[in-house]
Amino acid sequence: MKVLVCGGGVAGQALAYWLARGGHRVTVAERFPALRDTGAQVDLRGQGIDAVERMGLLDTVRDKLVDEAGVAFVNARGKARATIMANTSGRGRQSLTSEYEIMRGDLVRILHEAAKDDVNHLFGVAAERFEQDERKVVAHFSDGSSGEYDLLVGADGQGSRMRRAVLPDDSPDPYWRVGMHMAYWFVPRIASDTDIRDTYNAPGGRMIMRRSHNPTETQVYFVLREESEEATAVHREPVERQKEFWADRFRDAGWQTGRFLEGMRTTGSFYSQEVVQVRTDTWSKGRAVLVGDAAHCASPFSGMGISGGLTGAYVLAGEINRCPHDLPQALANYDTVLRPFVDEIQAEVKPHLLRVGMPMSRLAIDAFHSVTALACFLRVPDLIARFSREDRGGSWRLPDYPELRLGAA
Repeated sequence: MKVLVCGGGVAGQALAYWLARGGHRVTVAERFPALRDTGAQVDLRGQGIDAVERMGLLDTVRDKLVDEAGVAFVNARGKARATIMANTSGRGRQSLTSEYEIMRGDLVRILHEAAKDDVNHLFGVAAERFEQDERKVVAHFSDGSSGEYDLLVGADGQGSRMRRAVLPDDSPDPYWRVGMHMAYWFVPRIASDTDIRDTYNAPGGRMIMRRSHNPTETQVYFVLREESEEATAVHREPVERQKEFWADRFRDAGWQTGRFLEGMRTTGSFYSQEVVQVRTDTWSKGRAVLVGDAAHCASPFSGMGISGGLTGAYVLAGEINRCPHDLPQALANYDTVLRPFVDEIQAEVKPHLLRVGMPMSRLAIDAFHSVTALACFLRVPDLIARFSREDRGGSWRLPDYPELRLGAA
């Protein structure tokens, strides 16, 4: 088939790789003028690790891993009250830090390099709309051109434009909100920034995380519990207004807030978002289909967003190649096969537990630290990780698609 993939992120690049291996002619349209190989630290878990291994890229990913040994919960003086280390035993469940931590940009570059010789990439061009019939789908691009394809794939992320055209007009709001907001940016690294991720709680349902991914840079994350129209709307405002919002909410938070706000003022890497899940009853309409966050964003708190995108790309390509002459059946199978996995990873996000980890009062923060310190002293997180039979994706396993095996195309 002739396939257009709208979006050149993790899910889009992975899908292009798999479809090209299956013998299809693939074009990836990315609205940014170059490969969007930026972004913060992401992780691979469970089925996502399996998907990368089936691509033959696991060793390449290992070469680019970020050295993050664990997560420390610190007080206002920066003293660790409790530390949960990564599970590097090769068995059981990943802890708060995965054994496979990698910068999003590095992962996108790895996937792009694997697929680029067999895939046509259009940068600085976006599919703005499309129409379709039983034989074809016609995409209209931002540069005024158009093209005919057998299949159009929306891999354009949490705020997907393609999703609006795929879902029925009377569909409910696809966003499932958890009352959380997040921003991140990079600041210069200093001597006290170690390979342990620091997590600091401030009263008012505020959290600051610091993690360092190379010798010169440190990532800063601000997370906020707030359910207000202002908080939801600010992510669509100009960047300077977003920065004002975060500075206003965190100015008195303590710890290293002054350093982080000063870094935010001049950073070129700032990003702000509401923490949501994308939940829809359908992922396809005729010859158009959604993949990755456009279809089923699980949110950063699931720990399975990247792994979910990699898994969905593998399943979609596999089902297309399993039913190469019956696209409606292939897309129906994609939904049937993947839906239990998506339900599992989305169910990992429990708002009441998130609120426990982001207390509103100083007394509640002290209690949270005390309980976490006791659990770490008793090695509870380590034992849970090592002896759990399943990671966050549950018992669901990647299907076997012989058509996608190396050398099959």
